[in-house]
Amino acid sequence: MALAAESQFHVLAVDDSLIDRKLIERLLKTSSFLVTTVDSGSKALKFLGLGEDHGSAASSSCEQLEAEVNMVITDYCMPEMTGYDLLKKIKESSALKNIPVVIMSSENVPARINRCLEDGAEEFLLKPVKLSDMNKLRPHILKGKCKEQQGKNNSNDDLSSSGSRDIVTTNASSNLNSTKRKAMDEGLSPERKRAGFSRKNGNSLTVL
Repeated sequence: MALAAESQFHVLAVDDSLIDRKLIERLLKTSSFLVTTVDSGSKALKFLGLGEDHGSAASSSCEQLEAEVNMVITDYCMPEMTGYDLLKKIKESSALKNIPVVIMSSENVPARINRCLEDGAEEFLLKPVKLSDMNKLRPHILKGKCKEQQGKNNSNDDLSSSGSRDIVTTNASSNLNSTKRKAMDEGLSPERKRAGFSRKNGNSLTVL
């Protein structure tokens, strides 16, 4: 299963209807996706590690390590938390904002569709979802992974820049210390400087 997880994308499907969940699960698996299904937005957030219950969040983080979520596909009309609300929660999370979100609905409401797309949804699919709809998902997942990688690269660049600044600061401190030592040496009395010079040449001059 671990080997399969490396070669397949993992989709979290969210729908309060058991029939619709079974349908989307079958379509996703037929299209070679790994699938986890939950029946509410709150359970989806817990699985992603954003639940209010910290114990559940910790548990879901362990699950996520086993199979990273590459996409969330959710029904729009659900009790307590709509698919739009779930979309907003995910996009407001700095850790999850690059995960693509697809909304499904049996109601063709242009204003609703536009609002979801404008606020970060990758696709809005009309139910019943068909196998041909699954072909639209993979490009969005690949795009999401590219964004995630770019974010990691930018973070690494920031760390490298910080390290370079530390090196420059260290060098500047060393130069300052050297300058201070030089100034102290130059500030020695003529007698002490002569004594030092005499010792280097092996003479036994005595400083009065």
